[in-house]
Amino acid sequence: MRINRRTGGGGIENSALSDLAFLLIIYFIVIAGFNINRGFLMNLPRKNSTRVLPREEILRFSMDQGGGLFFREQPLTLAGAAAEIRQALAERPNSAVVLTIDGKTPWQRVVSFVELAQQNAVDSFSFKMESPPEGMP
Repeated sequence: MRINRRTGGGGIENSALSDLAFLLIIYFIVIAGFNINRGFLMNLPRKNSTRVLPREEILRFSMDQGGGLFFREQPLTLAGAAAEIRQALAERPNSAVVLTIDGKTPWQRVVSFVELAQQNAVDSFSFKMESPPEGMP
């Protein structure tokens, strides 16, 4: 008894797979073009930067756990902070703004202050957290 063996057929064509791969590549390239990144664009200092500022050019703000803003240990509103920043930048254009944040400060207050600094064209901005929020090491 003789068994007939089939040759070819039954497999997937290589040209169909290459077409599919090509279409997937095009698809991912097109999708990558729609990725919109929204955030704050600020000039950050370079790593290992050695820029030295005189104390008069550093504006130190702080926020307490309730979101209260302070400048030179005096309470201040965001509008007052904007006026202080504008005045300092008019006198010394290279001034830097430093914000010290309590770990329990509501994040929206911090974001509002960062927006304020961005709107007033602050080139050098820095912030640090005094104490970490509860539950964090």
